[in-house]
Amino acid sequence: MATSNALDSVQLNFSPDKLLGLNIALAIIMYGVALELKWVDFKYLIQNPKGFLIGIFSQFIVLPLLTYTLITVSNPPPSIALGMFLVATCPGGNVSNFLTNLAKGNVALSVSLTAVSSVTAIFLTPFNFSFWASTYEPTALLLQEVRLDAVEVFMTIGLILGIPLVLGIATTSKFPELAKKLALTIKPLSLVIFAALVFLALLGNYDYFKTYIGAIFLWVLTHNAVALSSGFITAKLAGLPPKDVKSITIETGIQNSGLGLVLIFSFFAGLGGMALITAWWGIWHLISGITIASLWKKYV
Repeated sequence: MATSNALDSVQLNFSPDKLLGLNIALAIIMYGVALELKWVDFKYLIQNPKGFLIGIFSQFIVLPLLTYTLITVSNPPPSIALGMFLVATCPGGNVSNFLTNLAKGNVALSVSLTAVSSVTAIFLTPFNFSFWASTYEPTALLLQEVRLDAVEVFMTIGLILGIPLVLGIATTSKFPELAKKLALTIKPLSLVIFAALVFLALLGNYDYFKTYIGAIFLWVLTHNAVALSSGFITAKLAGLPPKDVKSITIETGIQNSGLGLVLIFSFFAGLGGMALITAWWGIWHLISGITIASLWKKYV
């Protein structure tokens, strides 16, 4: 899986207006996710702590650890490795709830994991990313060049994830009928807007994408397979029931790559390997997730 280190010097073009649009789209997506949550949903965590704790363990500890192992064994270019670390330390993607439902998994567990992982990501993503990227010398050197400010990252994630989630849950609690109507419109619309912005980002850097997609595809394919496998094996070893295994597998393999793109264009100036890895993750994990969920629905 060798590829040219030229990606380490590539910077993707993404205008401030597009970045603002990406931030707003992601915040609206999280608000749409929260419109389907209720405070009572979090009681599930108290009543069924094992599945939830295994899910958090799989997502925030096992996946970054296996990502570090994959990187040290395969030795990708530093910017690609940095992108892999970032994706691995982002919270689960909001599409995971839909895919869990499609797979006939434990939707309540999936919803709880998405909500809590999104909130805890405000603290865990900056810490986890800085920790793992600092343990691998090539990415540690890149971090020194960028001089990543953990407080700024914390504030950015808090604005994009934390505030919309709180507002969405509050809307659902106080105005349940309005929340239902908003959810029907906001969630699909925000996903279309977000997909359009990611597409524009790739289209605006088409030459780079065309040049490096072969190498990027293999890295993302392998990394996503590791993520899905780690969720499945961790849940199986913990002795969880099949529905919980499905939920944790999907939750670990579907990462919030949109958040990763916002951080890359905000703090890493669109660093080539990072941005291409993360953008293609956002496309590929949908393909792999839908495939697995469909097979589970049909055969398991």
